[in-house]
Amino acid sequence: MSKMIRSIGNRAGILLAAFAFAALAATPLRAEVKEVRIAKGFGIGYLPLIVMEHEQLFEKHAKAAGLEGSTAKWLVIDGGTTQAQLLIGGNLEVSSGGLGPLVTIWARTKGSLEVQGMASINSMPLYLNTINPAVKTVRDFTDKDRIALPVIKSSIQAVILQMHAEKVYGAGKHDTLDRLTVSMAHPDGTSALLSGKTEVTAHLSSPPFQYQQLKDPKVKRIFSSYEVVGSPHTFNLIWTTKKFRDENPKSYAAFLAALKEAMDKINADKPKYAKVFVDFTKSKLAPEFILEMMNDPEIRFTMAPEGTMRFAAFLNKIGTIKQVPATWKDMFFPEIHNLPGT
Repeated sequence: MSKMIRSIGNRAGILLAAFAFAALAATPLRAEVKEVRIAKGFGIGYLPLIVMEHEQLFEKHAKAAGLEGSTAKWLVIDGGTTQAQLLIGGNLEVSSGGLGPLVTIWARTKGSLEVQGMASINSMPLYLNTINPAVKTVRDFTDKDRIALPVIKSSIQAVILQMHAEKVYGAGKHDTLDRLTVSMAHPDGTSALLSGKTEVTAHLSSPPFQYQQLKDPKVKRIFSSYEVVGSPHTFNLIWTTKKFRDENPKSYAAFLAALKEAMDKINADKPKYAKVFVDFTKSKLAPEFILEMMNDPEIRFTMAPEGTMRFAAFLNKIGTIKQVPATWKDMFFPEIHNLPGT
């Protein structure tokens, strides 16, 4: 009797295992997102993302990966800090912005949401320009001056201003100029500066706005961020959460493939994509003016991050982040670790 019971029990166990396996096989794998929400800002720094949108490159590579019907939803949101908050809140899949905000959000989400960089999208210098004839260096600013930048204290422009302030005023004085800063999107800051009718007498922005400003004879440059940092550095990057990358591997790979294709197209035919920028953004600037900037050797469209460790070290020094990455690779997902980043 006991042998019969054991035999029945064994057969039942086998049947239960078979049913469980069949049920598991019948359960569909978690589907990848159908729509990837991506934020970008203003200026030619975002040209690779503009080309991706213009030529629907994400959709192309997603379809090739078997993600039929997968689309990208593009949002224009100035300021990497603002975008980072939307990403943390689950309102974006991919965020873009400056190097300072990436370093900060990487440090603050380490061990939790795990936000990391996907890739750089350019290396560009940022200029501090002024219309105040009395200002030769930042020491000449007074309480009557205001310096426009995308987001006070946390944008890459704000971090660069703090880096310069510490060089000028000494250790621990990085926030000396913070009281003069105001948050303004690049187009608004440019309009305010050039009008000469507002409290804004200086603007720390990005291409093409800084070059557009310098065409006006009353505008002069105080410094370039390359001078402040001591080397070329990444301006804009893209980043996302570990959760999005883990749950959407095909979408993630399709995005990077689309980004690389966009950069290859730009670098192969700059005149064409200077015109694409003007047409797509409805810019009033001439394509020849945009092309002149794109041909500047200091402006490069590259996926390799540059200068990240200098920013991380500074932000740690002033207490914005508690931990310094061992290498730049700690802040970026593995797919670009083969690139010559710094």
